[in-house]
Amino acid sequence: MAEKGSLSADRRTVIAAAGALAAAAAAPKALAQERPVSGLATGAGASKLFAATEIASGKVMGIANGPIWEFRGIPYGAPTGGKNRYMPPKPPAPWRGVRECFAFGQVCPQVQADIRGEYGQLIQWDRQVGGMGEDCLVLNVWTPKLDRGAKKPVFVSFHGGGFATGSGNAPGFDGKNLAYYADAVVVTINHRLAAYGYAGLHEAGAPDAFRYAGVCGALDMVASLEWVKANIEAFGGDPGAVMIFGQSGGGAKTSTVLAMPPAKGLFHRAGVQSGSAVRLATPEAGAAMAEKLLKQLGLTPKTAGDIQKKTWREILEAQTVAGANFAPVIGTDALPHHPFDPKAPEESHDVPMIVSTTLEDAALSLTNFDLTEAGLVELLDKRFKGQGKEIAALYRRYDPIATPFLIQAQVFTDSGFRRGAFLQATRKAAAGGAPVYMYQWNWRTPAYDGKFGAVHGIDVSASFHSYRDAFFAGSTSGKRMADRLASAWSAFVRTGDPNNPHLPPWSPYDDAGRAVMIFDEDTHQELSPRAEIRAYWDAHAPSGGPFG
Repeated sequence: MAEKGSLSADRRTVIAAAGALAAAAAAPKALAQERPVSGLATGAGASKLFAATEIASGKVMGIANGPIWEFRGIPYGAPTGGKNRYMPPKPPAPWRGVRECFAFGQVCPQVQADIRGEYGQLIQWDRQVGGMGEDCLVLNVWTPKLDRGAKKPVFVSFHGGGFATGSGNAPGFDGKNLAYYADAVVVTINHRLAAYGYAGLHEAGAPDAFRYAGVCGALDMVASLEWVKANIEAFGGDPGAVMIFGQSGGGAKTSTVLAMPPAKGLFHRAGVQSGSAVRLATPEAGAAMAEKLLKQLGLTPKTAGDIQKKTWREILEAQTVAGANFAPVIGTDALPHHPFDPKAPEESHDVPMIVSTTLEDAALSLTNFDLTEAGLVELLDKRFKGQGKEIAALYRRYDPIATPFLIQAQVFTDSGFRRGAFLQATRKAAAGGAPVYMYQWNWRTPAYDGKFGAVHGIDVSASFHSYRDAFFAGSTSGKRMADRLASAWSAFVRTGDPNNPHLPPWSPYDDAGRAVMIFDEDTHQELSPRAEIRAYWDAHAPSGGPFG
């Protein structure tokens, strides 16, 4: 266990360094430029394609994409290899001149998505562009206006992929459509993942220098929010109106940051989509994960420091062979407790939330598309101790036309993901602080002949107002659904309340009324939707507890 106060000392060093850079950039020359940068103008007047602005570490140049300025691959932290490996993030080195931010930066080393998986193809998870490496503390910014006085609200997206894969560079997190639709600044980030970000080396007996190894990936996210606070005005953003959000692993990361003392005050709203992390890794679990990694690398707790001499490729190989499920480790002053167990975190008591699931979240990991009705009952019998016929009949009362495959996905979602989301929202509401709102996405994608249904991740595209991808295929219905969810995001980032003219009235969630907005062709609010199904799983909770 780390000594109390040691993180705050480290973070003060980081913040002081960032502050010194910010002070140097606070001169009049630091005003954002919507005028030609030296060497860009080919004639009279301002460049319409390129613009620069100055942040704490130096000048950055972006490129116009219609009405939106794009800045890609901006460092918010130093490289994380060598002596920086498993340490809290350090500020980026300042640079001279103008840094061209036209290309994505590196993503944290990870196992690539198997191209044989149809779901991975659907969400384009094989397209993590930017190359791999440990110079991965980078972020991307999309903004409608480069004006320090613009005060646009700010979205900060934590990408999905569990705690192991993905990046803010992936096509599904492209921020320009949301920036345009919501008239807001959108930021996506890359950070350390899996064995690079969550190896509980200190819990396994490594020296005190490694006390934050099990949570350094989460500290990267805090560092990105510190960067936003210090620099987002240079992109027209308002550091006093910041919403963090994410889906799946991004929702789990958002849940984590909600419980981190060093993140308090750096954001003002939060959205958790199909990723309600109620619990994370205990110190004991963190130690077990780290021991597997060290063993594969031929190291022991006493020689753990030598992990900084390994190549990132050796660590990725060891992580893959070890098969450990790396996640943030609780127990330090960076992350002292589980996010929502036994209660909602006091650190974000005054932060309003949106919590959600999709009707068939669990379809992402299922491939038995030809499942028959008889096969469904047999499968449920095996998984739920002879209750297959009863469960199938219960679900058919609510959805008589869904394929057996989709009924299976609903069952697995209700018995897992959705229980965690309800628990998170219930505990947030019970805390009596800022409100929490819930939604369930029921609109089914026509992609792949509709076989995936309202699958995990479909609402990511909608929240980014991106209706051109495979989920929506540019359809009229898809655009309407994207308008509805993105309008909630646009309202929520500004006010902490998702209500707006695109939606029917939406009440906060509590365990008495259980108000849930149902996003479908007939978008509407329901009180205690699918109540019999929820009651069934409350009474027949599978072992292992709620998702998260």
